[in-house]
Amino acid sequence: MNTRRPRVCVAMSGGVDSSVVPILLKKRGYDVIGVTMQIWQESQCDPRHSGCCSLGAVEDARRAARIIGIPHYVVNFKDAFRKTVIEEFIDEYGQGRTPNPCVTCNRDIKFEALLQKATELGCDKLATGHYARVRYDKARDRWRLMRTLGGKKDQSYALYTATQEQLSRLMFPLGELRSKDVTRDLAREAGLAVADKPDSQEICFVAEAGGYREFLKNERPDMFEGGELVSTSGEVIGEHEGTAGFTIGQRRGIGVATGKPQYVISIDPNSKRVVIGDDHDLEQTEVPLSEMLWSGYTPDDMPMRVDAKIRYNMAARRATLVVDPEPKLIFDEPVRAVTPGQIAVAYRGQTVVAGGKIL
Repeated sequence: MNTRRPRVCVAMSGGVDSSVVPILLKKRGYDVIGVTMQIWQESQCDPRHSGCCSLGAVEDARRAARIIGIPHYVVNFKDAFRKTVIEEFIDEYGQGRTPNPCVTCNRDIKFEALLQKATELGCDKLATGHYARVRYDKARDRWRLMRTLGGKKDQSYALYTATQEQLSRLMFPLGELRSKDVTRDLAREAGLAVADKPDSQEICFVAEAGGYREFLKNERPDMFEGGELVSTSGEVIGEHEGTAGFTIGQRRGIGVATGKPQYVISIDPNSKRVVIGDDHDLEQTEVPLSEMLWSGYTPDDMPMRVDAKIRYNMAARRATLVVDPEPKLIFDEPVRAVTPGQIAVAYRGQTVVAGGKIL
C-alpha cells in the first residue's frame, strides 16, 4: 500500500507571504520542501528593496525554512531570468511599450523553470505565496484560476498565464485567508523574523536610485536619443531625451509647460515622437489584445460579458470580450490610459476568463 504523502515545493522568496505557505501546508499533512530562486545578483541593504532576488532575501528564506523545519534549496535561475524577463523588459520599452515584468517572471520562471525543478525534486505540486485560488471545474473539465477570498490583496491578475496543465499542479494556500493581517499573525505565531517585513514595491532589477530609466540607459543607451514632443494636432511643442523615458498617461517629467495639465498620449520610437494631450485624449472604450491565454473558459465561449481590468491596481469594469475578428475588450464606459505592453485580464464572477497583452 502506497502511503507516501504528497510532496509540495514551496517557492520561498524571503518575504512573509511565501514563508507562511509551508506552515499551512505542513498543517495539512503535506511533505514540504522550500526552494528559493536566485534570479538577480544585486544585494539591497534597504529593506524596501529586499525583494525576491536580493541575497538578503535568500537568507531570510533559509532562516524561515529552518524554523519551520523543512529542507531548503537555492536554485540559480540568473541566466534564464536575464534571457526572458530582463530582455523582454528592455525590448518592450525599445518598441514604445510598457511591460509587466512580474507577469513575465510568473510565466517563464515560476510556472516553467521552477515547476520543472520541482518535478526534478520529486514534488507533486508547486506552491507560491500569491493571493489567488485554483479550483477544478468538473462540469467543464477545466481548472479555474480564481480571485482570493481576501479581495484587497488579490493577485490573480498577474497569474493569468498559467496553463491548464500548470494550474493542475499549482497551489496558492494564502488565497483562502481573509487578509494580509492574518498572514502576518501566522508568521508571528511561528516565530518568523519576517512577520513584519515590508512588502517589496519595486521591480527587483531596477530598485536602485534612478529607477527603470537609469537601468535602460545602462542597458540600451540608444533608446535615449532625443526627439520631438508634439501635440495631438501634430504641432511640435518641445523636445525630449528619449522615448523610453515615457509611458502612456504620464503627467510629470514630460519636460514642457503649456499652462494646463498635459499627459503622454502615444509613443513612436521609430519617429522618436511623443504625443502629449489633454486628459480626455487618454480615454477609449475598445482595447485590442494579443497573445491571449485562456483559463476558466475558451474562445468558443465568446463573446462574453465580463469584468475586466487593464492594470493591476484598477477596479474591474464591465466590458464585453470578443475574439472575432480579433481579440478585444469593449468597455461599457471609457477607460483611461490604455497602455500597449501592459496586461488586460477578464473575469466572470470570481473566475479568470482570459488575459492578453494590450496592443
